[in-house]
Amino acid sequence: MLPIAEVFGAIAVIFNFVGYRQDDINRYRFISAIALLSVSVHFFLLGAMAAGVGCMLACIRNIVAIKYRGLPVLLSFVFANLAFFFYELLWLGHDWTIVIAYASSLIFTVGSISLTSAKRIRQWFILAEILGLMYAIMVGSIFGTVFNITN
Repeated sequence: MLPIAEVFGAIAVIFNFVGYRQDDINRYRFISAIALLSVSVHFFLLGAMAAGVGCMLACIRNIVAIKYRGLPVLLSFVFANLAFFFYELLWLGHDWTIVIAYASSLIFTVGSISLTSAKRIRQWFILAEILGLMYAIMVGSIFGTVFNITN
């Protein structure tokens, strides 16, 4: 599964690179959603469920945010992140490292829906990328690491 996982990781890096060069915010959200879907599959194939879930929720969030934003959307995605976190922690018994992945996911969720200052978004997203990078390294994800570094 590792070679297939890395193929999905490479696809994610390519789409992410293209996405960040978009001037239209909705085109960025769409292309970024493809990258997030790819990196989600990558992490699931590596057995890193927390990152897989976080990236899948981010993919869905980007698609939803093309048309809808606001407090109900924000609360829905925060609740989904917390529900999956507690499911993994309490039901599946995954170790403490999932805290890093879900913290990164929550920062991206709140920031992408509620923050309006570009400076604030960059500051919080740097923290989220560092957390994502730490988790990718911990689970042995080559392209997850590249994905976070290139962001």
